[in-house]
Amino acid sequence: MGFQSTDSYIASRDLQVAVNAAIALERPLLIKGEPGTGKTVLAHEIAKSLDTDLLQWHVKSTTKAQQGLYEYDAVARLRDSQLGDGKVHDIKNYIKRGKLWDAFTHAKRPVLLIDEIDKADIEFPNDLLQELDRMEFNVYETGETVTSVHRPVIIITSNNEKDLPDAFLRRCFFHYIQFPDEETMKQIVDVHFPNIKSRLLSAAMKRFFDIRSMPGLKKKPSTSELLDWLKLLMIEDIDPETLRENDTKKSIPPLHGALLKNEADVHLFERLAFLTRREG
Repeated sequence: MGFQSTDSYIASRDLQVAVNAAIALERPLLIKGEPGTGKTVLAHEIAKSLDTDLLQWHVKSTTKAQQGLYEYDAVARLRDSQLGDGKVHDIKNYIKRGKLWDAFTHAKRPVLLIDEIDKADIEFPNDLLQELDRMEFNVYETGETVTSVHRPVIIITSNNEKDLPDAFLRRCFFHYIQFPDEETMKQIVDVHFPNIKSRLLSAAMKRFFDIRSMPGLKKKPSTSELLDWLKLLMIEDIDPETLRENDTKKSIPPLHGALLKNEADVHLFERLAFLTRREG
């Protein structure tokens, strides 16, 4: 049984096909898309769908590929040798396993999430090519070879902050998560807020998509920001007519801090509202 939409995650047909194709090919699945479109959550849902464990490797700008394999703490060993600690005679005491090592030796086939790979140095993906191809690596300090017991399902996310090397892309199955259309978005909202009033949802959705279509917007609000906004609208019991009467060009939306995340976009709305009032 392959991956499908779940009670808590709405996956498009194309996304379901991509996930199942990557699993069948035993290739890493490279997922791109706007921030907030559910790339990271997808790995959680795949693990639940396959009834297996999720291992997460969150990449930062300082992350090195070697950290995913293992790290050797030579400083700690030197310190312990100076203190006469007996464990210095076994170098394995100073080897720290990385997420790939954990995934390769997991009791059952896990899902491994390599999150936001584009945050790291450009050489980071290239440094993982051999390990992802052969599903094994050498621990030079001990002379052992770590080989995958069950080939993990590997999900790699990217926010397109930098281009990834061609050699790395060639080894992946790629999918770009398109921003949901209104119908799909309603399904997503229904998962999170099944009891939301239809009038409020209709007015909020129209306002949300109007905002996203505005020219000149530096950061379009995402799915997660829509969900935050809807939650606030329900908490504050905002009248749907408030959203309908004031269109995008006339006023800034109520509780706009959930949708607009920089001052340039806020100023854009304020200028439009001012110009519209003056023309009126």
